[in-house]
Amino acid sequence: MNARSAEEFESRLRAIGEQRYHHLHPFNERMHAGTLSEEEFRGWVRNRFYYQVNLPVKDAFILTKLPGRDDRRRWIQRIIDHDGRTGDEGGIEKWIRLGEAVGLTRQELLDGESVLPGVRFAVDAYVDFCRRRPWLESVASALTELFAPDLLSKRISDVERHYPWIASEGLEYFRARLTQQPKDIAHLLELVIENATTAEQQDACMRALEFKCDVLWSLLDAVQLEYSKS
Repeated sequence: MNARSAEEFESRLRAIGEQRYHHLHPFNERMHAGTLSEEEFRGWVRNRFYYQVNLPVKDAFILTKLPGRDDRRRWIQRIIDHDGRTGDEGGIEKWIRLGEAVGLTRQELLDGESVLPGVRFAVDAYVDFCRRRPWLESVASALTELFAPDLLSKRISDVERHYPWIASEGLEYFRARLTQQPKDIAHLLELVIENATTAEQQDACMRALEFKCDVLWSLLDAVQLEYSKS
């Protein structure tokens, strides 16, 4: 089987998100419709934090495998965006601010004791995937970011409209990602499209992206099962 053209390959990758990204999950749809209870919203923030704190960990694994210095220099910014540095608050700290805005304490988020087993399993599987798999597949798994900007914009507007009990400053994480993600997406696409030059590599990249969609979906499954009890 011959490799697909760059245009067809990218189209196939984008189609995966249109069909399987977690914006289609019932919990996400309810969030944007404004029907989550305060307990449900807090449960999502608390458990999603486990995913957030593991993003720089998986990015560090990928960083160690990237073959080129220039790509490593660009990739390391992803870690800084989440971990921050002296005088520059990162995404993890911004998510803690979101937690405080919905009524959680810093300690509740940082101790991780209340993370649901299903969430922990899904996130740990994603980190382990990025640790074990070839760098190209690990990078391709992060292509869920292709589908995130529109969801982030919608999340900001819908949360402000439907959940007035959440202080607006608690949404700064999502506002920051709106400016950070375009650079991340450009680099992701460049790495995957230019380096997946065989049909086998392209298929592996698509499977990696499907796996990541499953991780995000499973995270919401666990949250919905625990907090959306009637």
